[in-house]
Amino acid sequence: MVSTSTSFASTTAATRTHERRHARGFWIVAFVFMITMAFASAPAPLYVLYQQRDGFGAFTVTLIFAAYAVGVVVSLFLAGHISDRFGRRRVIAPAVVLNVLAALVFLVSPELPGLLLARFICGLGIGMLTATATAHMTELHSAARPGARSRRAEVISTAANIGGLGLGPLLTGFMAEYAPMPLYTPYVVFAFLLLIGLLLVVTVPETVNNVDGTWTYRPQRMDVPQAARGQYLTATLLAFVGFAVFGFFTSLAPAFISGQLRIASHMVAGGVTFVVFASSASFQVLSSRWPRAAQLAAGLSLLAAGLATVIAAITASSLPLLIAGGIVAGSGVGGTFKSAIGSVIAISSADTRGEALTGLFLAGYIGMALPVVALGLIMQSLPLVLSVVIFGSVMLALIVVTAFALIRTRPIVRS
Repeated sequence: MVSTSTSFASTTAATRTHERRHARGFWIVAFVFMITMAFASAPAPLYVLYQQRDGFGAFTVTLIFAAYAVGVVVSLFLAGHISDRFGRRRVIAPAVVLNVLAALVFLVSPELPGLLLARFICGLGIGMLTATATAHMTELHSAARPGARSRRAEVISTAANIGGLGLGPLLTGFMAEYAPMPLYTPYVVFAFLLLIGLLLVVTVPETVNNVDGTWTYRPQRMDVPQAARGQYLTATLLAFVGFAVFGFFTSLAPAFISGQLRIASHMVAGGVTFVVFASSASFQVLSSRWPRAAQLAAGLSLLAAGLATVIAAITASSLPLLIAGGIVAGSGVGGTFKSAIGSVIAISSADTRGEALTGLFLAGYIGMALPVVALGLIMQSLPLVLSVVIFGSVMLALIVVTAFALIRTRPIVRS
């Protein structure tokens, strides 16, 4: 009897230790995810300084931004899904290393070729990280809280992702405004934080153990059940449109603030970008317990209203309107993107979850790159206001298309 009680107590203690290790790992991955995403968006307030120093225009800024997005897309397509085979931690750690390398390139080669290379390398790391960290956090949460729903993991992982993207420009804008050597100091700070994250992430428990010898490498494919492919396509449309809005605020909005509005403060430029991502993360938290149908309806409505307000702000050269439009549009992206992630997690099996999420992020980053580069091209021959009206109109049309797709694939909006 004593032996049975001792054995039960030992088993219980081992289970609690196992759960605590995975809970600690969950928060470590959240921290690493947030800091790495913050570094990915950190250069946004600095583009104006690069433009002033080197004399290039808005289109060159979109090319620098596109180099990052191309890196993300290439990495997502070639390597974003391999954590399903090799393990989450073994992909997250190299992804962080690539971003440390990107910070070093920013420091030693701050001219245009170096900026393009650094952004491309950063994109490679982010492409490896996004889906992998999201899947890892979901699995760590499941191990730390057996039987609990995945909603909490979805909220925190998307908040780390989107919140990190907002934190980067805010920190960089502050350092560019008040710290010495504004084109160097932010990269030193982020390199230090990334190295801390790298040291922490190697202590996180692994959640994937696929060691059979039958696996053959292939590039990314959207591996979801046949019956759920309509839902999956709709989720990718949501990601595409939402990330296009993010692309605008992290590439061209700071230049608009300094050029059109004649506001030279880097804190203002970084702050405007921050409020877009912060409102996105906040709305995800606030709406986390809403039925998915309500969350999606609110998200699409806010996204459309926010885009219309941004168009009005550019037309009227109004900073308050731009901030208001950014907050509303950011909230809309938060609702739609969180719903998209929740849907993909729900329709994918555990052994292909990383791959399915990779496809979602692939669509998002294509959306972040293509519309913004197209906007930069249009601005080469058309006035700013007309260019933004065209950009916003196309995005609004895509929102309408997505809404009709949601109606046709109703299962995606179930709670």
